[in-house]
Amino acid sequence: MGTYKIAVLPGDGIGPEVTTQALRVLERVGARFGHTFQTTQALVGAAAIEAEGDAISDATMALCQESDAILFGAVGGVSRYEGPNSKVQPERALFRLRKELELFANLRPVRPFKALLNASTLKPSILEGTDLLVVRELTGGIYFGKPSEIRQTPHGLEAIDTLLYSEGEIERIVRTAFELARGRTKKKVTSVDKANVLSSSRLWRRVAERVAADYPDITFEHLLVDACAMHLIRRPASFDVIVTENMFGDILTDEASMLAGSMGMLPSASLGTRQTAHGTFGLYEPIHGSAPDIAGQNKANPIASILSLAMLLRHSLSLEAEAQAVERAVEQVIDAGYRTEDLQEAGTTIVGTEEMGRLIAEAVTATSS
Repeated sequence: MGTYKIAVLPGDGIGPEVTTQALRVLERVGARFGHTFQTTQALVGAAAIEAEGDAISDATMALCQESDAILFGAVGGVSRYEGPNSKVQPERALFRLRKELELFANLRPVRPFKALLNASTLKPSILEGTDLLVVRELTGGIYFGKPSEIRQTPHGLEAIDTLLYSEGEIERIVRTAFELARGRTKKKVTSVDKANVLSSSRLWRRVAERVAADYPDITFEHLLVDACAMHLIRRPASFDVIVTENMFGDILTDEASMLAGSMGMLPSASLGTRQTAHGTFGLYEPIHGSAPDIAGQNKANPIASILSLAMLLRHSLSLEAEAQAVERAVEQVIDAGYRTEDLQEAGTTIVGTEEMGRLIAEAVTATSS
């Protein structure tokens, strides 16, 4: 039994809808296990721009700093704030949170549920046994490097982006991956780079090899990013922990999401080194976007948000039994044949966002420890 502070940032599009269902599940967790979860909501993304003039306010940043963890929905997808001419873009909120809170490690687990193997575009025989974790470096690389601009030259416009990594940034993310691998069954790390072309990747590979020497109990391999993209489709079950830089991780995790059948199924955690009284401070969010085309229609799949909540319970609050209860509840509802529209198939029952959230919340209460 304990008291925990969680900052809740629902955001834009379907963000508020899926986050509401995650909070519904959290309420059941608190009731079943005797915890008090103090949740405080704040604006972020386009909603914050309209009400507060920025994608995330200083007050909201302070709220996050004072919390044990952040439950995040989604931002973006609002046309008037998209494009290079927009003074403030909703996505700036995420970049600021990651940078100022030093959330350098993004964890994205991919473990297809057995009942959903047919929902993937891959054959069930290829998917069987897949249980992988992508560890993506989150605060360096080409998304943050300077200069980054479009500029005029005598010969016309040109654009430049800077891919910059320090030795220390590489070492801490690779070491994080090895530590995570030690707690997993296969105990294997695959470092992904483009060392045949990029200087940053050659440094990445050099540092990764040095770190690997400290973990003789972990199987280690290098893969070029294009080869990794291919093998994720050909033999996903051969992977355990994949560690890579920011942009490569961004792309590979979207590809890996289809192993689970839908982006609506995959959670993520963004962690740093800061420790609270309960665990490692982090931000938890579904990997899908704001999906404005289905916002407000009760069609969004809330499972990724609910599984992100399970990761929050595990990593930031050190509540393993509670995290497993949420994950079992999700699996039970899926096994019972309930699906949101993105996962529909013959013989299943299609339900909306709210109904899926209710079913999973009820299963948390019904599931034995």
